[in-house]
Amino acid sequence: MRDPSVSRYAAGRLSPIRRTADLRRLRDEQFDVLVIGGGVTGAGAAVDAASRGLKVALVEARDFAAGTSSRSSKLIHGGLRYLEQLELHLVHEALTERGLLATRLAPHLVRPVPILVPLPSAGLPKRAWQRGYYGLGVAAYDAFAGIFGSGRGMPLHRHLTRDGARHLFPSLRADKIAGAIRYFDGQVDDARLVVNLARTAASLGAAVATSARVVGFVREARQVVGVRVRDLEAPDQEPFEVRARTVVAATGVWSDDMSQMLTDVGVRPGFRVRASKGVHLVVPRSAITGEAGLILRTATSVLFVIPWGGHWIIGTTDTDWQLDRAHPAASARDIRYLLDQVNAVLDRPLTTDDIEGVYAGLRPLLSGEADSTSKLSREHAVVEPMLGLMLVAGGKYTTYRVMAADVVDRAVRRLGDPVGESRTDELPLLGADGYAAAWRDRHDIARRHGVTAGVVEHLLERYGTLTVHLLVMMAAQPELAVPLAGAPEYLAAEVAYAALAEGALHLDDVLTRRTRISIETAHRGAESAEHAAQIMGDALGWDATVRQKEVEHYLARVTAERQSQTMPDDATADAARIGVPDVRGLAADRRMPLLEIEL
Repeated sequence: MRDPSVSRYAAGRLSPIRRTADLRRLRDEQFDVLVIGGGVTGAGAAVDAASRGLKVALVEARDFAAGTSSRSSKLIHGGLRYLEQLELHLVHEALTERGLLATRLAPHLVRPVPILVPLPSAGLPKRAWQRGYYGLGVAAYDAFAGIFGSGRGMPLHRHLTRDGARHLFPSLRADKIAGAIRYFDGQVDDARLVVNLARTAASLGAAVATSARVVGFVREARQVVGVRVRDLEAPDQEPFEVRARTVVAATGVWSDDMSQMLTDVGVRPGFRVRASKGVHLVVPRSAITGEAGLILRTATSVLFVIPWGGHWIIGTTDTDWQLDRAHPAASARDIRYLLDQVNAVLDRPLTTDDIEGVYAGLRPLLSGEADSTSKLSREHAVVEPMLGLMLVAGGKYTTYRVMAADVVDRAVRRLGDPVGESRTDELPLLGADGYAAAWRDRHDIARRHGVTAGVVEHLLERYGTLTVHLLVMMAAQPELAVPLAGAPEYLAAEVAYAALAEGALHLDDVLTRRTRISIETAHRGAESAEHAAQIMGDALGWDATVRQKEVEHYLARVTAERQSQTMPDDATADAARIGVPDVRGLAADRRMPLLEIEL
């Protein structure tokens, strides 16, 4: 629990000083719940446990959202296609969570985005059947979300004629559609939501540390009583023990590794996780003319074309991946597949010259007998393979809060203490309190601080009511009030704030996750690296040598990713990408047979 005399913002500030203090706490204290993994599920579990008054720690080997949780389609959605698969409970659950995020928990980060379901051109009988079939599905989608009330957070769907569809999306080929249905889902900057979750957990008293890799479990008899952690920012130091009454592993595609650390006592995981690679392209808004997104059916899954500020996000693929899990690589084949699928409905085909950014992520799917990852379960599971160790895996980004509550419920039952039920459905994340009023008064805020309304709008949509702290920084240091070199959509203050309040430790953390410069610029952040490193260096006390190393590493990473995206297949793309070591000094985290893993 945090000190009541400390403000929620101050308690949730992930500064360099806070990291040092939290590392000391990890060494000295015993925790009720220790969470491994700083993705959306792990950060959500830390919030859930801390909000119940438990003593909580969260450790992450890399950065918040460094894996799957920063590489999604940026949607908070119920999964329209799951209706077709009759996974009705999953759709209802996800739509409930969408409404909570958009209206109460994170309205500054989750907002409605219109999406068109194009109806293919066909004869009159087939057109009538298609409109009825898809219309029934979208109507059911709205019904599951709740037809009335502010809690749904999204407008209702609407049927459109061919002309109406092309009015909203002029780039649609007229000969390919007979009309469309417009519905709404939620859009989110996935990495920023995870950072907000981690900061919210910290504001509730949790000890939070990134660059803190779990290298083993601490056991007493057949019970897990803690973990061994290596501080990757101090590689010369020996690993240290962190004691906890329960350990929760929310490690996504690394879930099997947690159980493999216990194979010497014959532990079986209870489930297995397969990694499914999803590749996305980012193109400039000018490449496609439209005021809504698209959802298109493909032979293997669905394809989204989603407006993203001054850009479009196009994705995704859905293929099995067994190579480097830390840095999954997009191949030329993946890129060609996405271009072929979207070009089938566009009046001006896209080419590789239109691509600004490419990113690939891995979905952790509960493994089954299905041949294709697109058929594996998107549901989650919680197991206890050994006393004191809980594993949670699977699920959807949208339902992170449900997964978190489930695994903490399991931990609470084991602890046996009188602890209340989850209340995170009523807990706004940092920046959400007072957001509606701040947005309403954004012009007044701009006048008071001597900036444009556009600047305030940009900051409010990324930081919510924490915007005032960035505005104060800009007033105190005018050099932070300028756009970042090579990325005029972002301010220099955002880089400093990431280092001083959001736990960013490396240049890659800022250019890839605190901002999205690495995928939103044709130079992939290369032209911003020097300026950003100067700002981060001033905030974190880097000398010239460290700044140069940070820039060199980032540029090498960009070069390796570009090269991988010209390779014909997964194997060659992976080989090109892993040529650059992780900035935190980790060895390539590759899939290996169990017998080859050192325990």
